[in-house]
Amino acid sequence: MNIIRKEPLNTLGHNFIPAQYIPQGKDEYYLRYLQNPDNNRYRQLNAHEIEVLVRNRNTSDNWNTLLVSEEFNPELVKNCKFFGLVRIGKLESFFLEFNDLRMPVGLYNSIIINCDFGDNVVVDNVNYMAYYIIGNEVIITNVNEMSTSGHAKFGNGILTEGETEEVRIWMEICNENGGRAVIPFEGMLPGDAWLWSRDRQNTDLQRRYREMTEKKFDNQRGYYGTIGDRTVIKNCSIIKDVKAGSDAYLKGANKLKNLTISSTPEAITQIGEGCELVNGIIGKGCRIFYGVKAVRFMLGSNSQLKYGARLINSYLGDNSTISCCEVLNSLIFPAHEQHHNNSFLIAATIEGQSNIAAGATIGSNHNSRGADGELLAGRGFWPGLCTSLKHNSRFAPFTILSKADYPYELDIPFPFSLVSNDVSNNELLIMPAYWLMYNQFALERNASKYAVRDKRDEKTQFLEPHYLAPDTINSIFDSIRLLELLAGKQFCLKNFPEKTFNDTEYRSQGALYLSRKTDKPTSITIAKHGFENSNRPVKLLKPAEAYQTYRDYITYYAFDQIIEHCRKNPDLKTADVVELLAKPGLRHAFENAGGQLIPSFELKLLKEKIVSYEIISWQQVHEFFVVQGKAYSTQKLNHALASLQEMKNLPADASPLNEMLNWYLNFRKHLQMEIRHSRQKDYDNPFRQMLYADMKEMEAVLGKLDQTPFIVQQLAKLKKDTLFVQDLMSRFGDV
Repeated sequence: MNIIRKEPLNTLGHNFIPAQYIPQGKDEYYLRYLQNPDNNRYRQLNAHEIEVLVRNRNTSDNWNTLLVSEEFNPELVKNCKFFGLVRIGKLESFFLEFNDLRMPVGLYNSIIINCDFGDNVVVDNVNYMAYYIIGNEVIITNVNEMSTSGHAKFGNGILTEGETEEVRIWMEICNENGGRAVIPFEGMLPGDAWLWSRDRQNTDLQRRYREMTEKKFDNQRGYYGTIGDRTVIKNCSIIKDVKAGSDAYLKGANKLKNLTISSTPEAITQIGEGCELVNGIIGKGCRIFYGVKAVRFMLGSNSQLKYGARLINSYLGDNSTISCCEVLNSLIFPAHEQHHNNSFLIAATIEGQSNIAAGATIGSNHNSRGADGELLAGRGFWPGLCTSLKHNSRFAPFTILSKADYPYELDIPFPFSLVSNDVSNNELLIMPAYWLMYNQFALERNASKYAVRDKRDEKTQFLEPHYLAPDTINSIFDSIRLLELLAGKQFCLKNFPEKTFNDTEYRSQGALYLSRKTDKPTSITIAKHGFENSNRPVKLLKPAEAYQTYRDYITYYAFDQIIEHCRKNPDLKTADVVELLAKPGLRHAFENAGGQLIPSFELKLLKEKIVSYEIISWQQVHEFFVVQGKAYSTQKLNHALASLQEMKNLPADASPLNEMLNWYLNFRKHLQMEIRHSRQKDYDNPFRQMLYADMKEMEAVLGKLDQTPFIVQQLAKLKKDTLFVQDLMSRFGDV
């Protein structure tokens, strides 16, 4: 049975805060006065103004509680019903125009309960408007219900006075069973969500995360919803418990409930037709359009949800786009793309710079009795069309999966690899280093794209855009050792079947086997492995080529960082560089903390400080992110130097600098050729050519190969870098 309460009409607009929750000496408006403190600008109506208001078919339960500014014009208020304390700013004879919508300033055809209005607002045909503070030059028209409850939280997972734990909003990321749930809060960064979702066995740390979150907010009842200056709201059905920043644009939404909508003049957030958003926090500069459904969610800044996308119990990082598809119980780092109606992502941690293709089914409950599976994918994850995966699975950075139904859980440790399911031979195929060997165009273009598309105005977390960084290089080192071990076992089993070797000996034999000029392995077949939860064989394709490619890219990464260091420090002398190369280094482990690469020991220290109360707020955690971002270039340089020393296994100053610089230039030229070659394959493909009358028509449609903007850009960069390196060579001489 619906419970319909009947109360005296003269109490409408009162008792927003139950009496027991109003502090002694305060009234029910005390928090409203704190939110909108400009109380001295308002005055009571004079007799003439009341007469005009009545003539214009306005009513009030008490004209003494309708307060106005000195520049108030009663002629611009018509057919409204006022209840409780209503305060109105300046109203002047203007109309406001936005995107061809032209509306006269004033309040018209609305029921208004306990609201404050800034200067020159437009409020027209709002059927029910209660407990809102409206900024200046706001347009609100054709809204069915716009109200705030006395216990509003605006998407934050907090409790107000008198509420029990059962009503708290948790965001159940990474796992459907809620075992990695976090409490969402305004300003939560991807790194915050990642930290909180990990270390579940550390009860002290988990308790401190919760304490820091609850400390951000007071639990008093009675906060009003707020609409920032110049925000436009039109043709919406229900807006309840919503806080919106300035310059937002809300049009045609079905339901917006319990939300914080961040928006600024520089980063405008827009929410469009047919959207239903509940229990969420939306970052600045976001776009949400056309039938989106989102519940218990967070959006990083400059992200998009479009075309019927469904986002539930998930955090979507900055600079990302999700269209059409369904995403549940996931933590997604920045620069994620998922555009297709029939893709599905659930119970996953995706570490950014990712792209989920059409038909991808990445969900749990395929092989478990409970909703408790997870998937972890390093950055650059790219499952191909119609890819089906089982949980639990784990993927190294920049793993690409070919179209397939993968029948078993996967653990792919090789970065930049191509994974395929060979149904005819019942084998799992892995080609390590595939991207590095065959798709330089995509790698380099994406690295450039991620940097250009990072439109955040508050870059608290530094997002690494490049595919060569401490996380991928460390993963490459692990893969080199694994390739040596597997190749060594295959070689020794074939050539010394009666002899027993330890892992060090296997690796030594494997390194020689993989480095041969001739008669090197074309594949490695592994019967007993941990790459797939099955007993079928796994075949590694082109292991020798991958081995050398991995080694080359470690060297290139190291040289590139050294040269960048020289670029930033033009006064370096030859002795300075030699000393830098000779300084012993330690290759540290790094973790991807929400898109920001941070040394593991620094994160360990951060957690210890949180537990010991040396760090007591999320703001201090964010300051830690900023400090680490500023230190990252030095950390990356030191990591590169240590990587170079580890690769050479000898003092870093044993090779002449000019030899290093020559190698670097030759490799850069090789990369430029590979970038062009990757794109050229599209032009040489006869199946692409067959739709054009001749090459001229093909170039008219696609553009000329050598005029491809990215190729032209990279060629110009190569010429510039070549001049710089040649200058270094002349400065340093043959040391």
